[in-house]
Amino acid sequence: MLLLFYLYLCNIGLYFLFLFLFVKRLQQQTNQSRATEMATMAAANLSPAPVATEFGSSTSTRSFLKPLLFMVNSPLFRKFAAKVRESPTIATFETILETALNENEPKAKEQVLACPICYDTLIWNGDPVFSVDSTPRSTLKCNICKKSYSGNETHLDLTVASGTKKYGEYMPASSELFRLPIVSFLYERGWRQAFSIWGGYPGPQKEYEMMKEYLNPVIGGSIIDASCGSGMFSRLFQKSRLFSLVVALDYSDTMLKQCYDFIKQEENISNENLILVKADIARLPFASSSIDAVHAGAALHCWPSPSSGVAEINRILRPGGVFVATTFIVDGPYSYIPFLSPIREILGQISGSRIFLSDRELKDLCITCGLVDVTCVRNRRFVMISARKPA
Repeated sequence: MLLLFYLYLCNIGLYFLFLFLFVKRLQQQTNQSRATEMATMAAANLSPAPVATEFGSSTSTRSFLKPLLFMVNSPLFRKFAAKVRESPTIATFETILETALNENEPKAKEQVLACPICYDTLIWNGDPVFSVDSTPRSTLKCNICKKSYSGNETHLDLTVASGTKKYGEYMPASSELFRLPIVSFLYERGWRQAFSIWGGYPGPQKEYEMMKEYLNPVIGGSIIDASCGSGMFSRLFQKSRLFSLVVALDYSDTMLKQCYDFIKQEENISNENLILVKADIARLPFASSSIDAVHAGAALHCWPSPSSGVAEINRILRPGGVFVATTFIVDGPYSYIPFLSPIREILGQISGSRIFLSDRELKDLCITCGLVDVTCVRNRRFVMISARKPA
């Protein structure tokens, strides 16, 4: 009998505790709604309507809630509730209840875009949703530099030189090549497929399957497809629905135009949480420690300064964030070419690209830029390298 009596008391206590949590939550929601209403009325130069009661103007509602509020706010009940809430079971239930209630509330969109000059978070003109269609038409402004950034019909321009009228920026030949309309048109219509023939590239779908193993720790987070080209991997990332935000990033306007066209032609792909951004890999327009993963497919050798690019990637990655890239390695019989290193330097100075002679060189690059757990997978000239930012 004594045990049954204790169980009965516990049930009564749990009932009133849950009732207490519900009422407090209702109070918070009402206060938030009232604060929003007051702000809106003030902005419109209107007088706020009088509040008949804390939860509504109904007399029946007021008469029901007043004794209930008096009971749950009494010192005796608060002491009792504090003791009951010390139970791990009750703490778990409260967490679940809080999560379930929060799921019904609109969440503030996390801001990751930043000024490429000072890296201060950009202020949106309005409250746009990340999408292929709406984001390019948005205007963003840096609160420190006072510079505005905008886009066109396909992508946002977040380069340092964005908005210049007289000054023009020129990149090395390796970068300018991919800004040619004919190269952008051919890239996914034969150019990239040729990598499999003479370079040992497995192909986009196989490469995607290979990198998923490295990306598993950051599934559900944001990913940047750096030097995305025509967006073949950007589309794979988006269709997988494994990431909360996919950023297709390239320095070439014509490549981003091709990327946009392919997205519009693709079936079963969502435009939400997918944006196209023009940016310099050595000056990425993202807040520090804001991105979960960065992918760079067949791109490292085209960057004017791979070390600057990898250092920027390390800056924007969250602790534990993942970097996955593919490139070419010129070794094997090519390593016996006399004076290969001086020849590489001369070619690099002329073209602005880099020829990697071993996977050890890639590992050293990542470690020098602060990344850890560097691994390489080879297939003839093809190499996939993965690393992560220290947690």
